[in-house]
Amino acid sequence: MRAFHHSLLLSAAWLCIVPASAETLLVVRKTDNAVNFIDPGSGLRLASVLTGNAPHEISVSPDGKHAVVSNYGTREQPGSTLSVVDLEQPREIRRIDLAPNTRPHGLAWYAPDRIAVTTEGSRHLLILDPAGGRIVGMIETAQETSHMVVASADARRAYVTNIGSGTTTAIDLVDRRKLRDIATGAGSEALALTQDGHELWVAARTDGHVAVVDTATLVVKARLPLTGIPIRIAMARDGRTALVTCAGAAEIVAFDVETRVERRRAKVTAPLAPGAPERPFARMAPGSVLPVGLLVSRDGRSAYVAATMGDRVVQFDTRTLEVLRSLDVGGEPDGLGSTPVIPRRVPRLQAAGESAVGPAAAQQVQSLSTFTIEASAVRVGPSVCQIRRGDRSCPAAPRSLTWYASRPLW
Repeated sequence: MRAFHHSLLLSAAWLCIVPASAETLLVVRKTDNAVNFIDPGSGLRLASVLTGNAPHEISVSPDGKHAVVSNYGTREQPGSTLSVVDLEQPREIRRIDLAPNTRPHGLAWYAPDRIAVTTEGSRHLLILDPAGGRIVGMIETAQETSHMVVASADARRAYVTNIGSGTTTAIDLVDRRKLRDIATGAGSEALALTQDGHELWVAARTDGHVAVVDTATLVVKARLPLTGIPIRIAMARDGRTALVTCAGAAEIVAFDVETRVERRRAKVTAPLAPGAPERPFARMAPGSVLPVGLLVSRDGRSAYVAATMGDRVVQFDTRTLEVLRSLDVGGEPDGLGSTPVIPRRVPRLQAAGESAVGPAAAQQVQSLSTFTIEASAVRVGPSVCQIRRGDRSCPAAPRSLTWYASRPLW
């Protein structure tokens, strides 16, 4: 018992110096057909869920308990499904068939009972009921390569970028009708709404600029030069900064939203993954780690960038653009999401030939002198601990563990 209390006191002391993480990072791995659940504070992979073929993007439900993934498919086998994933008990709970619509890509889970998804193959924005797994609305964009979508905070309007047509389509979500095509520039792909919803920023990767659209008039009121294949945009939580990933230049660039002036930029660096040059998307910018997916953390302090050809997610400080850490995820990471939900699937701890689950696992760790880990994280007492990389077994004493903030896995 004395040892037990000693370990709790020691863990509490260490918790004071290790930053806590208030979210679970979700990473879509295109070539592995999976979504990883990652603790960004430690880099631990908490879970992985298989999806359909060649998934690209992910969107999280408003309550943070579910996510939807677009199974885009390949050039040879176009996809036509979405995977709905349970984030509390990590698993695919539903596969939604969109046929005859193909190549689903951009996603916006914009209301508790509504999901918007672009379908490049049929040039539509589809509206779905996730619980029923059915299409409840179809709005034709009549544009080429309808790729990404964003919805307004009031769930009344959506915007779809069309790479092949060089336009952005404004859509009324209430009446489910197309409003207008806006000439935002060749290769229009990335898009994001400002915090107040008054402006839509669209990156035209071929023309090499960011178009700023007035959402009231649907007119482009500024074009900000930006070369290097700008491909994703995300707004900082404070609303003052727009972040852009440039796939060709392998950079992340920060703009001041009010003045529209570039503040700073930083390289996204990582070694190329084995076989990366042979991947189909490597042809977009040969030799680049191809940073695409971009996500601002829930606390606003970090920005995560998916270096698709490096098989890593790089975490930046949103204020300074300094690299905080680089997470090895594998599988050509692309779409990124986050949730405040901690997955409840129980890591397994094996000792003396028996598997222990839940609170019993913590009790076993306290009583055993050695143990073997079958997962990357286990709970000891009130906290989550990580076994040092490469260790197969180690003493149960706290000095052999790295402690992280309390996260109830059971």
